[in-house]
Amino acid sequence: GPDGLRQGERGGEGGAVELRARVRLHLQFSAFFLVGLATIAMHYGTLIALVQIFHVAPVPATLCGYVAGGFVSYTLNRAHVFETERNHVAALWRFVGVAAVGFVLTGIFMHIFVDRLGAPYIPAQLVTTGIVMFWSFFGHKFWTFGEKVGK
Repeated sequence: GPDGLRQGERGGEGGAVELRARVRLHLQFSAFFLVGLATIAMHYGTLIALVQIFHVAPVPATLCGYVAGGFVSYTLNRAHVFETERNHVAALWRFVGVAAVGFVLTGIFMHIFVDRLGAPYIPAQLVTTGIVMFWSFFGHKFWTFGEKVGK
């Protein structure tokens, strides 16, 4: 059409609101990804140290790393990624619930990849991290920190 929109697209205020929501979600996920890098540094640092220095098996070592990374994740996500009116007590038990599912998923996938399929533990952890990251983002966004859909 003459306004540059394809037929059927919303223009005006509705389109602007939708665009802002999409941009906000993209920026929020980007911030979540950056927090994830700090979390991964703690998780992988713990994993590698336990396996290489202390000769701990990869699955228990990665679960220890997951818990260590969880402390970094909660602190940084609450401060920099998710807007919440929940106090720490209300948000923390929800965070632990989402993290517990991620912990179980991490244990299952690492067991399958390393113990069953014989994959090297670092590539297995990279794939596992990618899978668990999406669960964590949406679990924290909509439940832990209680954001409304579209925020």
